[in-house]
Amino acid sequence: MKLTYPACFYKDSDSDAYAVVVPDLPGCVSGGNSLSEAILMSVDAASGWVLDELESGCSVPLASAIDEVKPDKGGFVSLLMLDMDAYAAQHGEAPVSKDLLIPAYLATFAESRHIDISKIAQEALSQLYQDQQVASR
Repeated sequence: MKLTYPACFYKDSDSDAYAVVVPDLPGCVSGGNSLSEAILMSVDAASGWVLDELESGCSVPLASAIDEVKPDKGGFVSLLMLDMDAYAAQHGEAPVSKDLLIPAYLATFAESRHIDISKIAQEALSQLYQDQQVASR
């Protein structure tokens, strides 16, 4: 699913940085140290906002027409293009089927004890992911 939303861009008077507000997505604010970075960051923020709504079972707000959006003084309006299929594939929480090869004795062990191998693998990967996030800060 591809979505387009108008966004208001505001240049910082002391640098090349921009703040970005997406009026149709309440609370969706982003920015960057340059215009190109601000566009990338705002597409990411808007895509995350929309994905949260979709995964919560909520409907996604309709986009305003670009000519209906009026920025505050000094700002300008441009469109953001969201590729929700690509974003969800990379960041979504929807389950993805993956093959898992394990030795037969472990499969027998897990089956005899009613152990959910998928759950164990997911918990282990989640822990590795969290450890990596902490280490990269």
